[in-house]
Order: sequence, then C-alpha cells, then structure tokens
Amino acid sequence: MRTSIVLQGFTVATVLGASFPVAAQTGGGRGRGGGGPPVVMDSVRARRLYVSNKKEDFGLTPAAYAAQEVAQARIDSTFAARSVGVMDFQKVTYKSSIDGLEIPAYVFAPLVKRGAKGHAAMVWVHDGIHGSFRPIMYLPFVIEAVQRGYVVVAPEYRGSVGFGKELYDAFDYGGKEVDDAIAAYDYLKTLSFVDPDRVGIMGWSHGGLIAASALFRDGQPFKAGAAIVPVTNLFTRLARSGPSYERDFSETIGGMPNEKVDEYIKRSPVYQAGNLKVPILVHVATNDCDVYFTEDQQMVYTLQALKPTLAETKVYVDPPPGPEGCGHTFSRRVDPVTLQRDDTPEQIDSWNRTWTFFDWNLRPYFDPSKSKK
Repeated sequence: MRTSIVLQGFTVATVLGASFPVAAQTGGGRGRGGGGPPVVMDSVRARRLYVSNKKEDFGLTPAAYAAQEVAQARIDSTFAARSVGVMDFQKVTYKSSIDGLEIPAYVFAPLVKRGAKGHAAMVWVHDGIHGSFRPIMYLPFVIEAVQRGYVVVAPEYRGSVGFGKELYDAFDYGGKEVDDAIAAYDYLKTLSFVDPDRVGIMGWSHGGLIAASALFRDGQPFKAGAAIVPVTNLFTRLARSGPSYERDFSETIGGMPNEKVDEYIKRSPVYQAGNLKVPILVHVATNDCDVYFTEDQQMVYTLQALKPTLAETKVYVDPPPGPEGCGHTFSRRVDPVTLQRDDTPEQIDSWNRTWTFFDWNLRPYFDPSKSKK
C-alpha cells in the first residue's frame, strides 16, 4: 500500500505508523543538478528502509531474554559434559576495564596445571553481533588448544545472548565490546599458572573485528593475534547488508554512516591497521557470503602493504562451505552430533597454519617453572 501526498514541495508519508512531511525528491537529484519532476515517496519502501537512531526502539521482550537463558544453559551443560576427563572447564565473571560491567566468560585449561607462569594463554572472541561461544562452532578446536598447553578464556562480551537483558542491551559495536575482550587479559593475569607475557587473541567474524581492533590499539597487551574472516570495514559491510543489519549499528552508534562518518571509521579496523605492532594472522574466503571477500580483501591488502613483516595472510579460494555463511565458516566445520571436526583440506590447512603461528609466537610447550635458574 502506498500512502503519499505531494503538497507545496513536501511529501506527507506514513512510516511505521507516523505521518510526517518529507521534502519531495526531484527526478535528477542533487548529484545530477536537480531540476527534475517531483518524486512521490513510496511509503512501503520507506518503511522497509527505515532505520531508527533511538536506542529505545531496540531490545527484546522478557520472554525472548528468558528463552535465550534457557538455550545458554544447554550450551553450558554441553561444555561441562564434554570437558569431563579432557580439560578443566569453569564459568567465571570479570569486570570490563571501561565501565566495570560484569562480563561472563568460559575458561578452559589443562587438567594438570604447570607451575608459576607455566602456560601460554589465548582470548577467543566468538562470532555474531548478538552471539555466544558455543560447542557447535568451537568445542573440538578449544580441546586442541588445551592439549597443546594453552589456557583459553572465551568472554561473553556485551551484546552476547543468554546472559540477561543488561548484558544484551549493552551492545556496543566496535566500541566497549573491544574493551571487554581486552579485559580478559587482566583476568588471565590473576591465574598464577598463566604467563602474562605469552597471551594471544583470536576472533572469528564479528569476533575477528574485535580481535583486530584490540591488536591495533596502542598499549594493547597481546603478544600476537588472529582475525579469521573478520568484519573489516563497516562502510562496505552496511552497503552489502541492508536495513535489517544496519539497525544493529544505528542502535549503538546513533546513526548511519553518512551521519556518523568519524565514528564508523573509528570502529572499522581496516583504518587502524597501520598501528599494528605485533604479529597477526588473517584467513579469508572468496566465497564468504557473510563478510564478503570485497570487504575482507581490504584487510588482507592493507596489511600486506603496511605491515608485510608482521602480517601473515591467506586467501582460501572457494573452500567447501561450513554450517553458516557459505565459506564464512569454512574453518569451523563441526559435526553436529559428535561435535568432532568435520575436516576438509582447507580446514586442516587453516588450523595447521593457525597452530604454527601461535606456537611460534607464544611457545605453549615452554614451561618456565621448570627452567634452570
């Protein structure tokens, strides 16, 4: 249904139940000199394209938050059951360094701990704008990390699902969520068996944006890091994704890219890549239909140009797709029944390169508690 009236140079349109005047568009538009005939607004299209910049327009119902917590309890149960006799699994909380918000996290560690500073560690940052760290994406790989001698902490940074309304609604795309992930390092420092000089960070997709953003900050604490199929450039991402995805940005940033140019640049890690001072690994896929290659190639080529001695990059050409986003999850293929790796040559290669990268930079095999004095 189209509801519109042209009146003295203005169009009165009804969008989301509210009527308001909008200046009538001319056929030529400003970019072509204007002067064309008035364009009648299509209110159906306007409704579909509308993106609010008011935080109160977002959020979920109480029932939705409750359902998330039920689903999260099942995830917790799976991690606990699959960890028995394999690794030490705990749920903890720590405070974000930016504002003191309580951040839930999973901690995975070897059953037998080494002495003081005996273990290297990693912060693993899950995917998803409103997502969580879940077995179907990460379990077999975190087990491998622990078997190699790493301690892994997986923060459920602000915006994550399954931990109640306060954490979910605190979502801050590319902003305070980065501080939440960095603060996991401060938690690791409280563990006597973790060496604070051998801590890395790794993230996937949206978590890759967080990991890269952390690595590009001045004074960041990580020795090395990896960003796998990372969100890279928010201008490019929004151009491909459409209003349903844009609303998640407008919710936290308070406007669209043309309204908040500096803020979108600040939250797009590709523009900060020149600040990199430690080794980074980046893997992307040409058939990614979540973070499209047209976006990810910007990170690859920028790092190759600006930081060739610090960046190790690999472009996988049309790898077998994973469970989500075509090639987006090519290296997170997990059998949904057994929760074991569902390997392809590309997944094997990606993880072999990942382990080699981190083992070289973090030396998980080294136990300084047994070194000679």
